Amino acid sequence: MFKRMLLVLLGLGPCGLSAAEAPAAGAESERAAFAAAAAQFEGSLAFQQGEVKLPNGIATLQIPAGFRYLDPPQAQRVLEDAWGNPDGKGTLGMIFPSDGPVIGDGGWGVVITYEEDGHVSDADADKIDYNELLTDMQKSLGEQNKERRDQGYAAIELVGWAARPHYDKAERKLYWAKELKFGDAAHNTLNYNIRILGRKGVLVLNAVSGMQELSKVEQDMRQVLAFANFTPGNRYQDFDGGVDKVAAYGLGALVAGGIAAKTGLLAKLLVLLLAFKKAIVLGAVAVAGVVGKLLFGRKDQAN
Repeated sequence: MFKRMLLVLLGLGPCGLSAAEAPAAGAESERAAFAAAAAQFEGSLAFQQGEVKLPNGIATLQIPAGFRYLDPPQAQRVLEDAWGNPDGKGTLGMIFPSDGPVIGDGGWGVVITYEEDGHVSDADADKIDYNELLTDMQKSLGEQNKERRDQGYAAIELVGWAARPHYDKAERKLYWAKELKFGDAAHNTLNYNIRILGRKGVLVLNAVSGMQELSKVEQDMRQVLAFANFTPGNRYQDFDGGVDKVAAYGLGALVAGGIAAKTGLLAKLLVLLLAFKKAIVLGAVAVAGVVGKLLFGRKDQAN
């Protein structure tokens, strides 16, 4: 299940890596091998542009020239074979900028999922105090970090908003970004979130990169926001109160943590994030394994 994968992506297991982190310092041959493997892997991917109907038919993407889309099987290859996550199933695909690598410095992607928890009311849109919400989220995460440390994992600090939450009531689209710090990492992490409200649920788009790429990611994600839309019959305005389920949470809970928040568990907010793929620097042995997989292909996983 994709939600289990997210736990791994959040630092509860192996993460992917960048070209700069992969080889040991000064090992030019390893750097060259990694770069060649990354290029070979990316060349094997079947990217799409133009109109893309997502697998469940609830939404379409109009992918322009500056972006490229991978369907779920291709996205699974990226998440598992390139980024080192054990379970990449359950997405609706991924979106990447056309001018950035899938693997390497400056590379990032948008993971697409759909949460059919019911029609989310936006009645609280003008009442949410996002400063207060941020404080509550930071407190809850601080409480969760004790358990993370006890289990041997680095603490995660929610530094603040990288982009303050904004809701477009006409388009029923919500976006925000958080700045996160993983343990003693030298650079902070950017987690950029888009939620598009629909008739029966929410289209979820999550992107993660370094904070140094904020301006680029923010610019690109605004475009992603514009070209992702529900199909007729699945739009927010298609809601039928006599038939359709209503979600147990509103916009504030989406920002605080979505599914976890509907049960009041703000401490679980990070379950819904795609964690920074550089959160854990892998050792040379792990690096060799990833490069080997990219060079010689994935092992059979039919069991």
